[in-house]
Amino acid sequence: MELSKDLRSRQEVRDLVQAAQQAQEQLCRMDQSAIDRIVEAIAKAGADHAEELAQAACRETGFGNATDKKVKNCFAANKVYDAIRHQKTVGILREDKEQKIWDVAVPVGVIAGIVPSTNPTSTVIYKTLIALKGGNAIVFSPHPGARECTLQTVRYLSQAARQAGCPEGAIGCITTPTMDAVEELMKHPLVRLILATGGGAMVRAAYSSGTPAIGVGAGNGPAYLHRSCDFSLAAEQIVRSKTFDNGTICASEQSVIVERATAKQAEEALVKHGCCILSEENSKKLAAILFRENGTMNPKIVGKTAPEIARLAGFEAPDAKVLLARETGAGKGYPYSSEKLCPVLGLYVVDDETQALELSCKILRHEGSGHTFTIHAQDEAVIRRFAVTVPVSRFLVNTPAALGGIGATTGLFPALTLGCGAVGGSSSSNNIGPMDLINIRRVAWGHSAEETAHTTVTADEALIERLTQKLLEKLM
Repeated sequence: MELSKDLRSRQEVRDLVQAAQQAQEQLCRMDQSAIDRIVEAIAKAGADHAEELAQAACRETGFGNATDKKVKNCFAANKVYDAIRHQKTVGILREDKEQKIWDVAVPVGVIAGIVPSTNPTSTVIYKTLIALKGGNAIVFSPHPGARECTLQTVRYLSQAARQAGCPEGAIGCITTPTMDAVEELMKHPLVRLILATGGGAMVRAAYSSGTPAIGVGAGNGPAYLHRSCDFSLAAEQIVRSKTFDNGTICASEQSVIVERATAKQAEEALVKHGCCILSEENSKKLAAILFRENGTMNPKIVGKTAPEIARLAGFEAPDAKVLLARETGAGKGYPYSSEKLCPVLGLYVVDDETQALELSCKILRHEGSGHTFTIHAQDEAVIRRFAVTVPVSRFLVNTPAALGGIGATTGLFPALTLGCGAVGGSSSSNNIGPMDLINIRRVAWGHSAEETAHTTVTADEALIERLTQKLLEKLM
């Protein structure tokens, strides 16, 4: 009897995970040089096929643009590789001779990699590199809308890895992406960790699966243009960020906050660099198509250009790079206060610095807690004031948020999975790398008999020692 699609997909996951487990058992016996040869081959394959995979992702998903997707693929293949190539991730990582403690790297095992439709090829390159660098195997779950380009990326990376000595099955991918398959993967007893990148529902499912997970919450970062900033440079960086791959990077700015005293100067700079500030009428038209009735983002606007989005809303903005709509509050009823993965920004005018700080926190508490915030300022005192208050894991200064958040234009670790910390419902606040995908076994020596013999023991300590010994005797 032929199995249904859902049952076939579940069985495929079981087979993929079993093969990954067998491969991981071989990987964990390899030394650092063997792992590094595999990782180098994966990086080279990602770079060699960067343009082809970018074109494939654009054709299949309709999101973003091929030029920037190629940049993202090269970022994952080259910049991430450069950051991890000399990392020690195998064997004894550290020896503390004074305390007599060793730190030993232990791979977590089989990893489930959830892949979003907005970054389907670069995410695979990046997650494969950091997983294999830690001696782990990985099984990918592609988005149904990006199945083919994700599978093709896995094929290229797997072939290169095998030729470099990687065991078969270390890099797997579901070919029939169904909800049943995703559930089977996330709850499989041999899967030790989930790397979840995608929509909020998918991330919540990962955390509720019972398997340890590193998930990414929504990005909804405000950008504050303080009166001390270079307004022209700030506007240029915001437009560059928000148009990069048509706004599909979750670290990109989602709103701009300016002070009333400098609002004219800021708005003129934004318009000069390609922003279109919408009329109240067009702002309402655009708001009507941004989100679906259930509150989720309308996929028809994701990764599209500003002129395309304007036409969908029923007006023309042929020369616009970014659409700006004036907004006054945050939360339900204020559509421009939410994440918009496209070249659309909310525009806020506030009275002063204090009001800007309060509004930034309010926007992030509505959506985006723990993710990213950007400030454009030369006054270090205001930067310090905001840095100790704004609830984010990436606090960016004078840089395009999309590129600064992932570590392309900042000193942050280069990554495409950006942890949001506890405040954002995530298990990590890091830009995720190989060290997040290994456990540490600590080897500790007892102090010498001579040291123990000369240790002064108080009466209370002696009592505790006797009680502990009695407890141990009972347990034995």
